[in-house]
Amino acid sequence: MKTDQEIYNNIGALLYNIAPNDAKKINMRANLSVEGNTCEYEYDYLDNENSLKWLTAGGVANTNMLHYLVELRKYYIENNLTNGLSIWKGCEVTLDLETMKINIDFKYED
Repeated sequence: MKTDQEIYNNIGALLYNIAPNDAKKINMRANLSVEGNTCEYEYDYLDNENSLKWLTAGGVANTNMLHYLVELRKYYIENNLTNGLSIWKGCEVTLDLETMKINIDFKYED
């Protein structure tokens, strides 16, 4: 099994690979089904002129992202990282392409 850091690196690499040339930051919002077999995505990016623009990742990227998110959620469950709470159902990921730092905010049931 991969570590959480390896999964984060995979997510970051995927976002890096779909980022347009003029992107400074790329954002992804994902809502994962309970079963882990479907996910809704939204992608956008901040360009060099600080304009926010929409982005489509494509089917292969979305399928790979689904795999990474399911793998990450499984890692959290198997390593008891939920602190007794329900598992996250979605996330917002930001990759800063200038610093190459990734940030993931998890979303839980309301």
